[in-house]
Amino acid sequence: MTRGTGRGGNSAAPRSVDVARLAEVSQKTVSRVFNDEPYVSAEVRRRVLEAAEQLGYRRNNAARALASGRTRSIGVVTLGTALYGPASLLMGVERVVRDTGYALRVVNTMEGDPAGIAGAVNSLLDQGVDGIVISEPIDEEGGEGDVSLLVDVPVLVLGAPSPVTAPMMLTAGDGADLMARAATEHLLALGHVTVHHLAGPQRWYAARDRLKGWRTTLTAQGRDVPPVVEGDWSAASGYRAGRELAEDGRVTAVFAANDDMAIGLIRALTEAGRRVPEDVSVVGFDDIPVAAYVTPPLTTVRQPFDAVAQEGLKRLVHSIENPDSDPLTASDPPVDLIIRTSTAPPPSRTTPARGRRTASRPRGGTHRPTLPNGGPSTHD
Repeated sequence: MTRGTGRGGNSAAPRSVDVARLAEVSQKTVSRVFNDEPYVSAEVRRRVLEAAEQLGYRRNNAARALASGRTRSIGVVTLGTALYGPASLLMGVERVVRDTGYALRVVNTMEGDPAGIAGAVNSLLDQGVDGIVISEPIDEEGGEGDVSLLVDVPVLVLGAPSPVTAPMMLTAGDGADLMARAATEHLLALGHVTVHHLAGPQRWYAARDRLKGWRTTLTAQGRDVPPVVEGDWSAASGYRAGRELAEDGRVTAVFAANDDMAIGLIRALTEAGRRVPEDVSVVGFDDIPVAAYVTPPLTTVRQPFDAVAQEGLKRLVHSIENPDSDPLTASDPPVDLIIRTSTAPPPSRTTPARGRRTASRPRGGTHRPTLPNGGPSTHD
């Protein structure tokens, strides 16, 4: 699977004219078969259906509705989970879709079901949606979910490679690696020799991107890259990791791949007599609502869920309503590092000022603003 942001894909979706040519019938006959109209012989119906199956053709219900206007509906494929990131992104999509005047149709997939994406996309296409948003954050290796599907409506994929081929492919929500760099650079800028990483489960694209950003930063600055400790996004897994890390006196800074794990980590460090931030600094990721109210308040990277949804849906609706035009140019969300009191210099250094640093990511992702020693530059 490959990421795509422009027009086209590996192959064009088959059309009714292709089915008609293979079945040796007229395009009108193909339409009659799929509309289940009378006066079509059993033999002709069989040939049309077999040709459609062979080509992977799907009736475009949205196109059928053009006589009375589009269906004005957008389908969303999303992982059925209460985890903060996917749930917040879905809420952002729901708000934006409502504001555009389109109806929203949501199909949930379940973790561990490799055929989930295919079934969800098929269900939405059968409902005649005008476009599809895929917010599927897990890599289901070796299953049907890895097989490219031919889709004949514009598709927006959020934060992951595309599992489909469509006439218009759009992506949004990339950049977790750059946000992870900001978190890691902040800790190095405070004077920590290196930064340990509490990673999320590596079947998740976001977890891999955050690990990549952490590792790239340490390598670029010539720092040691410690072994990775992997959690499962839960506070309980962060607590288990914290008990392990607390035994290593060389650990002075930890970047956790989400806030829940960071909170569990802090609890374990505190119980082990390792003070946060006096002995160990901790940075999370997401900026969940409780992050500002834990002890100590958590330094974290705020995810721009609403900005990603707004940007992606604007581009998707433009492609739906202007099928013959080029896609709108994507803009990059900011890297927003929220500095609270869970981070400080290592024990031999003085305490830094707290606050918030916001850095806009430059277009193309080839450069990033830096603080002295590497962190985001502006301070308000």
